[in-house]
Amino acid sequence: MNVDELVRDSLREQAAEQSALGPGFAERVLTVRRRRRTRALASAAAATAAVVAVAVAVPLLDSGKDDGRLASEMNPGDIVAHPDQTPPRDLIAAGDVALAAYYTWSNVKQTDDRGVAVRTYRLLDQKTGTYVKTTKWSVIDVAPGMRTAAVLEKDLPAKRIGLLNLLTGEVERWIPVDRGVAGVEFSPDGSKLVATTYSKNPDLRYKADYDSDGDGKKNDWMPQYGQSNRTGFYVLDVDSGKGSWSEVTYNSDDLNVRQDFAFSHDGKLVYSGLTTSPHMQYYDFAGNEVAKPANEGYVHWFNDAGLSPGGKLVAGGYAGNNKKSASELLDPYTGKRVTKVNGQQLLAWVDDKRLIAWDITPGSNEFHNRLVLVTIGSDKVVPLSGFRKGNDGAAGRWTPLFAER
Repeated sequence: MNVDELVRDSLREQAAEQSALGPGFAERVLTVRRRRRTRALASAAAATAAVVAVAVAVPLLDSGKDDGRLASEMNPGDIVAHPDQTPPRDLIAAGDVALAAYYTWSNVKQTDDRGVAVRTYRLLDQKTGTYVKTTKWSVIDVAPGMRTAAVLEKDLPAKRIGLLNLLTGEVERWIPVDRGVAGVEFSPDGSKLVATTYSKNPDLRYKADYDSDGDGKKNDWMPQYGQSNRTGFYVLDVDSGKGSWSEVTYNSDDLNVRQDFAFSHDGKLVYSGLTTSPHMQYYDFAGNEVAKPANEGYVHWFNDAGLSPGGKLVAGGYAGNNKKSASELLDPYTGKRVTKVNGQQLLAWVDDKRLIAWDITPGSNEFHNRLVLVTIGSDKVVPLSGFRKGNDGAAGRWTPLFAER
């Protein structure tokens, strides 16, 4: 049985056990990772919705414009929501965490049977508080503080990493690398970068000979599973650009085609997700395999929120039913469930009590979800964005990128 068959069987088993999988489940298992006023509407019903959105968002956004503050500096600790916008046009934030950017996927055909999956980003414009489209970059990660982004040019693997000034929109410095890079991520404190190296573009796609999305047509473009071309990683100092590369080899059957490295919660190690047990492998900066940190024993790479800021809880998987969506929170040392919180998929911790999540209307399409703010111990759910449309991997569905502001 190949990887495709294993995953399809797994998905069918999961579907039989629960009513709604977390959004993007197949994409995470196979290919993952890791602001203006609303216009006035004519109808009475639409006008009511607009009033709700404006009441939530506009006073917060406008309150800082006269004193020259940037969008990321406005109303720290407050909620900035636009539940009528999908994809978002205006700043979304909660506490010290903001939606720094988001991207959509499209497939660019290269030959009759080969193409490349391309991200189109919308980056937060700090001066206007709106998300602005950019087609310059294939990969973007935003540093804490939202003043700098690490960017890779369109052709992957890239031979240099740009440090983009988010206030001016200009690349202030390039960090050259000897080996091609196709993934980049800041450390939690923003002082380092981990850059994942590949011998070939991990976003290449090939014409599938089966109907992968269930629309009855064999017209889908898929990665070549079991053929990862990942070679290792750099850990680079942001200020100096200096660092070292480590070769990391792993059985391709245990990796997604794109399987980028990321930093541990404390930024002292890096890790790779795996598609098979133990699902996570940690490394020191020299590329040596090391044991999991004690408080990350139950962190899983496709549960995006990970360890809480204070290190006392770990975001787990979906734990809801037909009547109510929910996700579990685990003890980081034992893996036992501590409690559940509202939300279909936990994306980012705002503080030790609140998280940003995808959520659905109970009983609805599992892919018809929106960003919400949820609180441990409370049934209150605060909508932050409008509902996404389509199904898993559908063109136009947007993927959020959060950063500390």
